[in-house]
Amino acid sequence: MTTFAPDSLDLNRKLPLWYQVSQSLRASILGRSPKDPLRLPTEDALAAHYGVSVLTMRQALKELEAEGLISRHRRRGTFIEPSAQRGAPVRLLGSVDAIVAQQSGMSTELLDHGPTAVPAELAEYFPELSEVGGFRRLRSDEETGEPTNHACNYVRPDVAALIDPQDLVRWPMTKVLRDAVGVRISRITDTVEARLADPETARLLRVPLLSPILHYTGVTYDEDGRPVDVARIHYRGDRFSFTVTLEAH
Repeated sequence: MTTFAPDSLDLNRKLPLWYQVSQSLRASILGRSPKDPLRLPTEDALAAHYGVSVLTMRQALKELEAEGLISRHRRRGTFIEPSAQRGAPVRLLGSVDAIVAQQSGMSTELLDHGPTAVPAELAEYFPELSEVGGFRRLRSDEETGEPTNHACNYVRPDVAALIDPQDLVRWPMTKVLRDAVGVRISRITDTVEARLADPETARLLRVPLLSPILHYTGVTYDEDGRPVDVARIHYRGDRFSFTVTLEAH
């Protein structure tokens, strides 16, 4: 029988290993595809996968069992509960001006920019390209100076060549694309999901490793239906809220 393949994990020796493993496996379970198998690998295989002892792995699985995410059966193995699924995405309609307003009001530091390889998970948006323009920024609260989010934008090379990097210190990428570069934006598709902070994100946002964060992916399309920018933004879970207002007519 085919078994579920969890994500890998870089362990931090300053935190309990069982906790890190349980949280990583939990995120893999909740983020799995409906087509993924429900059966987990054996304790020994999981322990080898994460580089921990069987006792540590057993404690991590016990935590997930207590949450109702998995069930363990003697001689049969360990299985993901079918009810342990991420909820269906909520689709909302709004204006580009609303997106710009949401991205404004913070001080911004441009960390780096330049040509970068297309991340494998974003290849579907740039199928004919191996390289795009990359822009990384860190946004902070203007009053406290506390980091609030870390943004990475992947922009088509022909469009990236027209961007003045200093504009990204003053304005959100959406405004730069529309007003400074002249891209005719037809739509932006947003996805927000819960994740755990990896080492780099935790360092930039000044939060503990594996802290809850909100992971935003925004795909900007031009009038020809071509993805011109894919933004991936990590928001501190304790500094960001998502509010939706629906008008009834």
